[in-house]
Amino acid sequence: MSSDFYTISILPYAAIIIKICRAYTNSQEDFEDYYQEVCLQIWRSKDNFEEKSEWSTWIYRLSLNVCLTLLKKKKNNKQNLTSDHLPQEILEESQIFSDESLNQLYDAIRKLSEIDRAVILLYLEEKSYQEIADIIGTNPNNIGVRIKRIKGRLKIILKQKA
Repeated sequence: MSSDFYTISILPYAAIIIKICRAYTNSQEDFEDYYQEVCLQIWRSKDNFEEKSEWSTWIYRLSLNVCLTLLKKKKNNKQNLTSDHLPQEILEESQIFSDESLNQLYDAIRKLSEIDRAVILLYLEEKSYQEIADIIGTNPNNIGVRIKRIKGRLKIILKQKA
């Protein structure tokens, strides 16, 4: 991957990738593996971007798909990813999650189903219902109801921890 492509096309969206990878991993090592795999897949798939949506929407969708695929592979114990080190600016940005209340929120989010995690992450990013539907591949009419139910489940999970 060229450093220009990384700097121009991935680094500005690192926060998106970090949040998604964080929601689907339980350890720093897994987080780093997922982040690297997402970046690699963005680079490999860049020529498939058809500009039918925003680049950021495409990054979200690709990141979610990669994380879901890795999660399934991990559940099946079929793949051992290598662990290289991430660039310093990515490691520094991931330190945002050292806040305990944010860690509790991500712990609660990880207890949701895979699709519900994606929906709530996109909602927290203030994406419109249409954007959320486009990214996860569903009908925008269902998103509002789904978000209300997810919020209810998160409240229950967080109360149980308190």
